[in-house]
Amino acid sequence: MKSLVRVASGQGFWGDWLEAPRRQVEGGDIDYLMLDYLAEVTMSILQKQKERDPKMGYARDFVGAIDSVLTALVERGVKVIANAGGVNPRACADAVLALADARGVRGRLALGVVTGDDLLPRLDELLAQGHSLANMDTGEPLSLVRDRVLSANAYIGSEPIVSALAQGAQVVITGRSTDTALTMAPLRHEFGWAADDWDKMAAGIIAGHIIECGAQASGGNCLKDWETIPDVWNIGYPIVDARADGTFEICKHPGTGGRIDVPTVTEQLVYEMGDPHAYITPDVVADFTSIRLEPAGENRVRVFGITGGPATDKLKVSIAYRAGYKAVGTLVYVWPDAMAKAQAADAVLRRRLEMLGLSFDAIVTEYVGVSATHGPLAGDHPDAPEVQLRVGVRGQDKAMVERFTRELIPMVLNGPPSVTGFAAGRPKVEEIVAYWPALIDKSVVTPQVEVVR
Repeated sequence: MKSLVRVASGQGFWGDWLEAPRRQVEGGDIDYLMLDYLAEVTMSILQKQKERDPKMGYARDFVGAIDSVLTALVERGVKVIANAGGVNPRACADAVLALADARGVRGRLALGVVTGDDLLPRLDELLAQGHSLANMDTGEPLSLVRDRVLSANAYIGSEPIVSALAQGAQVVITGRSTDTALTMAPLRHEFGWAADDWDKMAAGIIAGHIIECGAQASGGNCLKDWETIPDVWNIGYPIVDARADGTFEICKHPGTGGRIDVPTVTEQLVYEMGDPHAYITPDVVADFTSIRLEPAGENRVRVFGITGGPATDKLKVSIAYRAGYKAVGTLVYVWPDAMAKAQAADAVLRRRLEMLGLSFDAIVTEYVGVSATHGPLAGDHPDAPEVQLRVGVRGQDKAMVERFTRELIPMVLNGPPSVTGFAAGRPKVEEIVAYWPALIDKSVVTPQVEVVR
């Protein structure tokens, strides 16, 4: 058993810095590279891609990430854990195997593919069995929107990833695993933590939570003294240096920018935390109030004292469903009287929509540069040099939403003066994909693990 295991974060979301995986592997010794690609909205985007092409439905950036670190994988034995599989993990694995073929290393790269999280094909069966998949926020049964469901994926934990590693996988591709499981699994595998060793399991979850968002733990998107974060252009992504007793340190490669200290780690800890006494995952319930942080050297923070308890008998399910159509358009009004012009334009637009008999579920107006971010908290303000009028509509009738898009741009010549920012033309009509969080019994979700070469 190793005395120290190093897990490096290389992606915090689909669209993160493409250079990060290579920099993490080339910047120093690591054992594992963790790549987190999925968010709730990402799953629905991937499902729509798969509908158009059965070979799609995964985070395609992942193939490029593997290509950029392939030498380290086959020569140094670095392992990769990623939820890049999205709604089509096997297609993702096929793309990586094709890459390995092209690079002449096919026989030297074992891929673990974790499936079983996708509940969409089983949805009617599950509902018929009495699993209501009620909305966690409203209590409404899923049957209300069943005919519009686009994707349904259970959040699975670290156990199937541990199984894939035990079977010799060097790259493990999952669908909708929890973000934290991507870091927890290598630690369980290397240290042999028992499934009911709650404190160590909780430590693994918290280690994963700290690095799941990439550079957000190493000075990116940092509120505390943000202007003093050094060399953000060269920011180093975080690394977990973990030990078998459940303690670990957060650090980054020497010579990289950014900063790792107690404030930056703390900011990431409270991100999407929920109840601090009960951070629920499929593996363990972690107590965030037990976490202790202390400086452990330059750009290094020690994390210890973590406690946890038994997991629940439920899994969270991320469901996306079609919820109508939307369109959002913008016009920019400039000084003098920029705000007054933008407000007048909004009033004119709304009156014309009313005159045409157009009805929407919602019309939302924002004045970007004045009050869009903080809304009514922005208070009174002097005349701004420029104000972006942003108007969005939402409705079930696509034709009505389309008509809204034809009413905005004429305001350039038949509304208030001094307008710009319209070169992109009419706004696009887009389908709305809404989020439906639910719970389901663990007993009905059985992940499968396949190791392919």
